[in-house]
Amino acid sequence: MARILILGAGVMGTALSVPLTDNGHSVNLVGTHLDDDIIAKLQAGYPHPRLGVQVGESVTPYSYNELNEAIKGVDLVVIGVNSHGIEWVAQALSPVLSAEIPILAVTKGLAGDGEKLSILPDVLCANLPDSIRESIQIAAIGGPSIAQELAARRHTCVMFTSTNQALLSHLAQLARTSYYHIWTSTDIIGVEVCVALKNVYALAVGLVIGFLEKAGKAVNDAEMHNLAAAIFAQGMWETAYLVNKMGGKPESVYSLPGCGDLYVTCQGGRNSRMGRLLGLGIPYSQAKAEYMPNDTVEGASLALAIGHTVENLIARGDLDDIALPLLRTMIDIVCHNAPAIIPWERFFAQSPSPTI
Repeated sequence: MARILILGAGVMGTALSVPLTDNGHSVNLVGTHLDDDIIAKLQAGYPHPRLGVQVGESVTPYSYNELNEAIKGVDLVVIGVNSHGIEWVAQALSPVLSAEIPILAVTKGLAGDGEKLSILPDVLCANLPDSIRESIQIAAIGGPSIAQELAARRHTCVMFTSTNQALLSHLAQLARTSYYHIWTSTDIIGVEVCVALKNVYALAVGLVIGFLEKAGKAVNDAEMHNLAAAIFAQGMWETAYLVNKMGGKPESVYSLPGCGDLYVTCQGGRNSRMGRLLGLGIPYSQAKAEYMPNDTVEGASLALAIGHTVENLIARGDLDDIALPLLRTMIDIVCHNAPAIIPWERFFAQSPSPTI
């Protein structure tokens, strides 16, 4: 059995300990500097305060200042922080990580530096020391996985991705259970682009909640599922375009990382809550400050992370504006406090269409 370190004691990192410990592995769950309260409760024997479940007996909670001790003798490091923390993770691990220990990242997102878009495994690798970067093996998880469901052992289907198929087979064997179903893909670019973009497009679908509330009930109680479905479909269309442009494969778009992850993310959560506020006509900066000041809204975070870079890439012709009307709209809404107006006439443009 393996010894595994999970860095990040939030809902997803902790939920992943469930299939791992069910398979007989021991898990050292290390909180970040933001997880002190969670770690204190787990060390005192309480259930995880956000997941509502007891961690397994073979889970040992550690505070961040105990990372040096927790990483000794482990066979795998799992990264369970949000996208804002990926560079911090690299800095935290650099002094203690051995190049022989593979990394499995749950973190989803893209980074933009004004000139190019990068997947987060590449950002993580770029921030590790040269001695580690040259030989470290990094894999990631994509697909529809709500942490509370995984922690409750509900059936969950995901994709493990890396350029190294042997590593993927090994990691899948470590984590696969009767309820945690794992497929593997060497299309790490396609998977990572899909699981990042799903957040901003789920935020777009969430606008419909506010549109419906603002419009009021129809005389026949009709809702706005037609509208939500069209926005969903445009999100998939644009995802396919960006996956193709960044060098990924179309099968990732039309399987678990793409349509599967977008579907589950549209079912509720912080993107939907923020989408409602924006659909009601509240500017993003006001909605964030007044209604969700302490929440990480992944779709908005992505728009802020890549918005300037996408605008630059379009301006110099590396991305085609015709292909990305919904992404441009969401960037305008989040980055520039634009009103939530859907550009219907620009949807499903045939110019530089995705390869299907």
